[in-house]
Amino acid sequence: MLFLTAKPDFVPDKILLLPDNIANQIAAGEVIQRPASAVKELLENAVDAGATEIKLIIQDAGKSLIQVIDNGSGMSETDARMCFERHATSKIQKIEDLFQIRTMGFRGEALASIAAVAQVELKTKKADEDAGTYIEVENSVVKKQEPVAVPGGTSIAMKNLFFNVPARRNFLKSNAAELRHIIDEFTRVALSFPNVFFSLTSNGQQVFHLEAGSLKQRIVQLLGNNYNAKLVSVKEETDYMNIYGFVGKPETAKKTRGDQYFFVNNRFIKSPYLNHAVMNAYQEMIPSDSFPLYVLFIDLNPEQVDVNVHPTKQEIKFEDEKIVYAFVQAAIKHALAQFSITPTLDFDLDASIQQLPSIQQPFTESKQSAAASTSIFKGFTQKHQAHFIEKSDLKNWKDFYESTESEMGNRKSEVSSLMPENHESFSSNLKHQTSDFSELTQLLNTYLVIPSKNGFLIIHQQSAHERVKYEQLKKAGKENPVAVQKTMFPSTLELSPADSAVMEEIINDLHYLGYLIEPFGKNAFVIQGTPADVDAGNEKHVIDILLEQYKHFNPELKFSKREKLIRSLARQQSIKAGTRLTQKEMQQLVNDLFACEQPNINPDGNPTYLEFKQEQLERMFGK
Repeated sequence: MLFLTAKPDFVPDKILLLPDNIANQIAAGEVIQRPASAVKELLENAVDAGATEIKLIIQDAGKSLIQVIDNGSGMSETDARMCFERHATSKIQKIEDLFQIRTMGFRGEALASIAAVAQVELKTKKADEDAGTYIEVENSVVKKQEPVAVPGGTSIAMKNLFFNVPARRNFLKSNAAELRHIIDEFTRVALSFPNVFFSLTSNGQQVFHLEAGSLKQRIVQLLGNNYNAKLVSVKEETDYMNIYGFVGKPETAKKTRGDQYFFVNNRFIKSPYLNHAVMNAYQEMIPSDSFPLYVLFIDLNPEQVDVNVHPTKQEIKFEDEKIVYAFVQAAIKHALAQFSITPTLDFDLDASIQQLPSIQQPFTESKQSAAASTSIFKGFTQKHQAHFIEKSDLKNWKDFYESTESEMGNRKSEVSSLMPENHESFSSNLKHQTSDFSELTQLLNTYLVIPSKNGFLIIHQQSAHERVKYEQLKKAGKENPVAVQKTMFPSTLELSPADSAVMEEIINDLHYLGYLIEPFGKNAFVIQGTPADVDAGNEKHVIDILLEQYKHFNPELKFSKREKLIRSLARQQSIKAGTRLTQKEMQQLVNDLFACEQPNINPDGNPTYLEFKQEQLERMFGK
């Protein structure tokens, strides 16, 4: 018997090839994350073209326009068309070339990714050709291609970034924030090639004009004139690798990162591992929480390093990291020692010592015999006398002990009198009890000790004061702006272009927090007023530290600009560990702390105090 089965419904194939424009947009997500990403790629292409002059022009922080003009080798008509194709590159012909990379860009993804998310206009001409080529590309599609009269080199304009991906455009930050990222990328490329002229123009105003010169000149131009006399040259050469550049003297170290640059074969990299080597070289010369300036270049065989492990090529792998680490550390130590930066012993005799009576007067025989009879002399000249102590020196040791014990008994009774009468947990009822204490104890100029009926409390004075200042500033931000105290003699603040961009970003929020700052020409600002608690003459220092803290705020914490400023100001204005406080100051701090809405932690989430109960103490002593 024959059985017939029904034919199953037709199921179409599920796997399809993506259209080129969609594939390019997906690739652009890795390469072009924000306007600064495009700036980096375009500047690197100009450098690879052998340009000696590179001009960067932006509008609306790169959202409306990013244009790079160079006088490099230019491209032929065919190359101009091919450069927008994915994985089109002039740097690689065979797989072995990947291990000999010395150029900046090589994957052939940059221009294809840019053309997928922006409207691009390219003008280019080789030096030996009569006419150049003009190309318009939009959404990976060539809209126009024709001859054009242009000077030798290349001009590429990228307009309306993410015009066809509005969701990604909405994720861009404010113009001031995006401009800061562009300046960061511009700075890295400009530091890599001090022999090339660079300029940056934003919204018609020139931000940078960097003439070709030495590396030291370029560092001072970009990072500020205050580094001019504070740079130490580093230069070491071996068969394996070379290192050269500059590090800052210990006094240039800041509490926040920012002026640290590593370049491997002229490519900027981020390497916590090598940064640790630098910090070790500065050990015992700067505080452990400070960061020195350095601009260091490492040259080694490209076969010893893999630059293709990250989409932006800012993270690399060394074949032998330990050798590079040791070499960097040794080179910096040698440079600091060579320029007498490391601490040394001064064996020159102070002239004033020669005038002392013990030097001027003769050492007579009677003085010699008197000196020889002392226990100190015997301890140095006779055997087994180093720990000799005359019994007469200890004859009153019992009296000392008894007097001390009596004083401790009196102290114990004083502490008992300060304890609250109720038996509730001290921390839960502290707001009502702190005012009862007439005396507080400070330990190590950092901790405040408060006795309680069931134990005692240890308060960290800096963490506690950070919580107090944070809530005060937070409250002011919600209600009325902090009152501004006008300065009688306004001070001028000269900033680097990068810091100037930061200041423009936060200037309105600073005004709300009591800092009246106004623009005063290119990269300059005038401090017209500050909050009342800022000491006169200290305004510039306060603003400098605030900028440093704000710039390097943890990017993973998504706080508003004002929240970042409040946290930075609270940290800056808090009483630091190691500060001696009077009884009145300690009492005020404790009262203010437990008047806060959340007194137990500081803004960073660390505890402001710890409570120790009697049972814990007894267990510790085995009772």
